[in-house]
Amino acid sequence: MKTESSAELTLRGTKTESRVELTLRGLVLGVVLTVVFTAANVYFGLKAGLTFSTSIPAVVISMAMLRWLGNTSAQENNIVQTVASTAGTLSSIIFVLPGFIMIGWWSGFPYWQSVAICATGGILGVMYSIPLRRALVTDSDLPYPEGTACAEVIKVGSGDVADKDSVESSGKGLKAVLVGSLVSALFLVMVQARLFLGDVAHSFRL
Repeated sequence: MKTESSAELTLRGTKTESRVELTLRGLVLGVVLTVVFTAANVYFGLKAGLTFSTSIPAVVISMAMLRWLGNTSAQENNIVQTVASTAGTLSSIIFVLPGFIMIGWWSGFPYWQSVAICATGGILGVMYSIPLRRALVTDSDLPYPEGTACAEVIKVGSGDVADKDSVESSGKGLKAVLVGSLVSALFLVMVQARLFLGDVAHSFRL
């Protein structure tokens, strides 16, 4: 019996009066968020050894910005977060490319070869997602907690639960993201100016 994922059911429950899915502004916003989040993810991955998911932050920013432009929809916000979610996967290439140097195949990072590897991986990912969607998403009972949470954020932010509360929550979410970015930038400036220690390292013998 055919079943649907909880994320798909949640999104399907939103209003579809002005169901505009693929728009130019949505694509532009998604590309901008992808560039920003990819750079942040690459830096964070090289610094800490792990990357973060970009779907929910992208949804919060998308809802706040597209609401200012007016006539937005849950589907349009979903397109933005789908485009921006590639920042969380593409940046993981930082864990693959250094392997070519470690095994002696590369002595540096050739630009066009690196681009070709990233593009090939992205194309193969899109191609494999088509046949695997039915097996892993549509006909699967897997919960996908992150996707479900992202769909719930889109549903609330689209004004289908409480219009005033959704506007306030999306605005507060964007404000929190901006404040966090400013604090991080200020901390980085202080570290570069040697006014504050970026980290503390101490060696000891067991």
